[in-house]
Amino acid sequence: MSNKVLMKGNEAIAEAAIKAGCRHYFGYPITPQTEIAAYMAKRMPKIGGTFLQAESEVSAINMVYGVAGAGYRVMTSSSSPGISLKQEGISYIAGADLPALIVNVQRGGPGLGGIQPSQSDYFQATKGGGHGDYRLIVVAPASVQEMADLTIKSFDLSDKYRVPAMLLADGTLGQMMEPVSLPDIEVKEVEKPWAVRGTKGERKHNIVNSLYLNPEKLEQTNFERYERYAEIEKNEVMYEEFMMEDAQYCVVSFGIASRISKNAVVEARKQGIKVGLIRPITLWPFPKAVLKKAAETVKGFISVELSMGQMIEDVKLAIDCSRPVVLCNRTGGMIPSPEQVLESIKNMAKEVK
Repeated sequence: MSNKVLMKGNEAIAEAAIKAGCRHYFGYPITPQTEIAAYMAKRMPKIGGTFLQAESEVSAINMVYGVAGAGYRVMTSSSSPGISLKQEGISYIAGADLPALIVNVQRGGPGLGGIQPSQSDYFQATKGGGHGDYRLIVVAPASVQEMADLTIKSFDLSDKYRVPAMLLADGTLGQMMEPVSLPDIEVKEVEKPWAVRGTKGERKHNIVNSLYLNPEKLEQTNFERYERYAEIEKNEVMYEEFMMEDAQYCVVSFGIASRISKNAVVEARKQGIKVGLIRPITLWPFPKAVLKKAAETVKGFISVELSMGQMIEDVKLAIDCSRPVVLCNRTGGMIPSPEQVLESIKNMAKEVK
């Protein structure tokens, strides 16, 4: 592990991607993630990599599709409106069973919205923003260190399962500066017999495509793909529990909202309220089992979000609506304060005995 350096979250993503063996980046500038592209523009030519600012987000994601089809580690990054433009290409990549990393440093919406942080792309990321039956592996960092660590993890998981991964951050984490350690890892070449790299006359041609004109074949492919998704749900769920040992109430939050929520949980404990926190690190697969287990002992849940309430639906589904679930939120680029979260905890403690 290298010594700690002070980096912006966006820069940590970019350097971690390089450490993970990514040598191909295609993107388009948009606030608040432009530093990723700027960092790649400086670093990639020095290490024999490829940086290309495409003419549009649509072009960028299709360039990712091409490099992924050749079997090389590749990434793109954008913010909310730009990710919307990439959705058709993301669906093609998922339909072709290709690994790739898409970074979304979220901003307020809908539409052009604003450039302040948000978490309102949760539905888009976890429910499939493009067309068809598919999933992305979706990870949500809560610190600059995790921006780096989860970038590396995402590349590994994407390669392992041949499923595109999305790192879902927000403008605060992208612009925040914190000390970060970047590991010196040995990137091992993963065998990719499906990749389009030329046959050398030794095998049949590989075809990378998402088009299936035979409906039975498309159905079978979708069934097989969902078997892989089930393996991901079984093996790759990540979450953090905080003060949950004796908790009577549970806060659920991710990303920057979880850091704010931790402060509120600590203060509520000082005031005699037994509350804990569960932080999903993988938003898909969602940590359903740990929430369902928590529902056996806690009296209610508070979902803290930078949206109008999107993750709250998954919380309710995970616990089969067996306990009250309330929303504590800000939206449009606003961030809830620890005092607001504390007030929601206190209100639940009063109302749900």
